[in-house]
Amino acid sequence: MTWLKTAMIALALALVGGLALTANAGDKIKIGTEGAYPPFNLIDEKGELQGFDVDIAKALCEKMGAECEFVKQDWDGIIPALLAKKFDAIVASMSITDERKQAVGFTDRYYSNLIRFVGPKGKAIDTSETGLKGKSIGAQRATVAASYLEDKLGKVASIKLYDTQENANLDLVNGRLDVMFADGLVMYEWLKTDDGKKFEFYGGGMSLDDGVGIAVRKEDEALKAKLNEAIKAIRADGTYDKINAKYFPFSIY
Repeated sequence: MTWLKTAMIALALALVGGLALTANAGDKIKIGTEGAYPPFNLIDEKGELQGFDVDIAKALCEKMGAECEFVKQDWDGIIPALLAKKFDAIVASMSITDERKQAVGFTDRYYSNLIRFVGPKGKAIDTSETGLKGKSIGAQRATVAASYLEDKLGKVASIKLYDTQENANLDLVNGRLDVMFADGLVMYEWLKTDDGKKFEFYGGGMSLDDGVGIAVRKEDEALKAKLNEAIKAIRADGTYDKINAKYFPFSIY
């Protein structure tokens, strides 16, 4: 069963059961995020959620005058959990895609990303279809990177998908993958770590989506509108730029 079918079943069950009221600005808004995608969302040494996504969500809630509560959720089940009303919005670096739009609504983007290949330094890796033939390529499951690999390279390369980006990186470090295909911003941060220093980008970046947005249930139009207003507000008053600069020395908007 695909994640989309699972998500639609969860939506049907939620609608029948009436599990919760739709969140509105000014109420407590529950925010779902993964906590395993640094520097965008992660668990710190105190066991608390941190990262760019978390800081953006807090800034948006402040603009809306709403109280935020964060809920950690594994990536594979994050859309079904939203539809089952475990939380009201997903702020977890989720790419806006046509497939996901069948299940959820999206706000305007709050940053843009490019997907890139990463491999061991000095290997002169050819990232064309011919160059990747027979290679073992890793990606996080249920991402635009994974979909691209399966659609474009599934017949010529060995595609390995992982529950988290951290586990995919671990296999790259241990030599179980030839290359990684992932969000360039996430890998930019990872390349600065002790493990990442042995690797580098190969080829150019690919735009595979319409940016990264906040996912809400389709019926929550009022919440989506408030979030869009808040995104514009933090962009206009410099709040967004301050958060951006905390994590990256260049604009990711």
